[in-house]
Amino acid sequence: MYFQNILETIGNTPLVKLNKVTSEVDALVLAKVETFNPGNSVKDRMAVKMVDDAEASGVLKPGGTIIEGTSGNTGMGLALVALIRGYKLICVISDKQSKEKMDILRAVGAEVVVCPTNVEPEDERSYYSVSKRLAKETPNSWYVNQYDNPSNAIAHYEQTGPEIWEQTEGEITHFVVGVGTGGTISGVGKYLKEKNPNIKIWGIDTYGSVFKKYHETGEFDENEIYPYITEGIGEDILPKNVDFDIIDGFTKVTDKDAAVYTRMIAKEEGILVGNSAGSAIKGLLQLKDHFKPNDVVVVLFHDHGSRYIGKMFNDDWMRDRGFLDEDIKLAVQLIKDHIDKPLISAKTEELVAHAIERMKKYKISQIPVEDINGFVGSLDESDLFRLYFNDKDIADKPIKDVMNKPFPIVKSNATIEEISKLINKENNAVLVDLGDGKHHIITKHDVISAIS
Repeated sequence: MYFQNILETIGNTPLVKLNKVTSEVDALVLAKVETFNPGNSVKDRMAVKMVDDAEASGVLKPGGTIIEGTSGNTGMGLALVALIRGYKLICVISDKQSKEKMDILRAVGAEVVVCPTNVEPEDERSYYSVSKRLAKETPNSWYVNQYDNPSNAIAHYEQTGPEIWEQTEGEITHFVVGVGTGGTISGVGKYLKEKNPNIKIWGIDTYGSVFKKYHETGEFDENEIYPYITEGIGEDILPKNVDFDIIDGFTKVTDKDAAVYTRMIAKEEGILVGNSAGSAIKGLLQLKDHFKPNDVVVVLFHDHGSRYIGKMFNDDWMRDRGFLDEDIKLAVQLIKDHIDKPLISAKTEELVAHAIERMKKYKISQIPVEDINGFVGSLDESDLFRLYFNDKDIADKPIKDVMNKPFPIVKSNATIEEISKLINKENNAVLVDLGDGKHHIITKHDVISAIS
């Protein structure tokens, strides 16, 4: 037996029992691992369905161009369909998506247009707006619009829902899944509730998204909208595919927890999956009080971890965002990321203007002041700002006339507790004695980054 083309391999993905990451949940937890689809994500299902329906209705014509705004996975599914059926594909993607996603889309023949993340949906630069504009400007094109396209949810009603029901032999009690366009949760949820109205459907949302509050209050609160790192879930709009009547509740997961649990799934279960899976597992753990020993909880893993190797699976990326839980205790550990850079200082006889210029050049807020005997003072940008309004000629005065007390000096093995006691409203930094006459600076920012 063989398949006629790669599209015929979509679906029938396995259910896998989770053991370690959900050990504190008193229920059977099964993962629907959608990475087994040829495009490595759940989005393959609805990509084919949306194209099928567009062809049937005549809106997508032979040799046409498919245009879609995507976080990457829908684009991959559409790329496979476009390759097999002879269409051109333009994917409009936001700049927060991983480089791996963009590279993969280009590898399968898609044209990729990158738009800024931090703009309003109505902004002409947003990937919603750019997608619509390109569809108007491109002859013989079809704008997919997965957010409002009913074929999205129908695909999961016809395929994913029935698979989960059959694989659990109708024993499923809860379905947990990240919500983005809404197609998966709405389609699967509709099918499962038709089979058993008592099945609970839980959506995983992210901070910076509007879903949870809207579901609970009916209020679309724009104050909730702000940039977030987690990919594939959450929205700053209300897609028509999100059927809030089917969803029993939402829980929100932080960017850090999403990233940490994504790595945990790989290390503890041997399943390399994407960012939204980490959100789903952390969300499931937040909901654990809703589950009983005989319950069967199915959580859906959207996509593959290979698309996040440069992000969640990269220690430097995690560390830069404060997501890597490291035991930082000593002064030398606080400055390890910039210990190779020289200490920027000023001399007592230099003008204040020189110090200001140095602060601007190196983007720093504090400067220690030296003379031939060592460190004798310090300058802080907030103090200079205040002094300027009292004396507009301050920049032309020698530093010694306006400097503050010198920063305290600690040994390289000083503890973070000792350092934190020295940093206060009057003193925003300390100096670390590295030996051999070398010193480095620890700022309030360094301490906050270590404990956040």
